[in-house]
Amino acid sequence: MTIKLYGLNQCSTVAKAKAWLDAHSVQYEFQDYRAVPVPPATLKKWAKELGGWEKLVNRASMTWRNLDESLKTPDSDAQWLALIADYPAMVRRPVLVDASGAVSVGFNEKRYAAQFG
Repeated sequence: MTIKLYGLNQCSTVAKAKAWLDAHSVQYEFQDYRAVPVPPATLKKWAKELGGWEKLVNRASMTWRNLDESLKTPDSDAQWLALIADYPAMVRRPVLVDASGAVSVGFNEKRYAAQFG
């Protein structure tokens, strides 16, 4: 399995992760999840592996903060998936799926060095 990096092309954190991977000659495939949405089953798998939707969704983001209060209390997978379908920018960035299938979110140089160094 190839390393996959998911995020938004215009995200500065995604740019940092891509630059780090490139500088360390780590091969990866990138998918902009606004242009090519991630299938619901994959999102559910990520949320489960990360420890819940709250770990996958950035609730400190401007996207989240600007949501109507009635949308900020999803209580089912279907509601989380509908929210992400409408607001893909609220997914933490980047999402990295390594060659073993393990999922991580965000970019941290030390974590990437430990994982790929």
